[in-house]
Amino acid sequence: MIIRKETPADTGAIGAVTRATFLHAEHTDHTEQFIVQALRAAGALSVSLVAELDGALIGHAAASPVNISDGTPRWYGLGPVSVLPAHQHRGVGSRLVKQVLDDLRQLGAAGCVVLGEPAYYGRFGFRAESTLVLPGVPPAYFQALVLEGALPAGSVSYHPAFEARS
Repeated sequence: MIIRKETPADTGAIGAVTRATFLHAEHTDHTEQFIVQALRAAGALSVSLVAELDGALIGHAAASPVNISDGTPRWYGLGPVSVLPAHQHRGVGSRLVKQVLDDLRQLGAAGCVVLGEPAYYGRFGFRAESTLVLPGVPPAYFQALVLEGALPAGSVSYHPAFEARS
């Protein structure tokens, strides 16, 4: 398996992987593939990586800028992270997440937030922080990882592409 940056030829396969990943997932409105498309169209995919096995795309992970109400710059949101169901629980997602975080460090990111399963993302150092919130979301599921500097305090908002529905 190789992890690499997405290319224009990957966009269809990324959409298919994302749809398949979230098809039967809990806590989704099944718009993840539209979010990725809208982020790409807006030039807001700061990091977009694919996992490829034997020439086929089996996973994708993205990161895009977020805004924090206290004005702290250089923070990003991880997600969506997608792995085809047949390849889940084999380390594909972990490799994608680790590489996204490495790429964010190379970009000079101060930190990263994620909305997701605490037990899974906690393995990468993400923690729920009472001073950093995503309104309307249970605090345990919104987690942060400081990459450089101090933890900001405030309300986080994702790129408007996260409202994409088609």
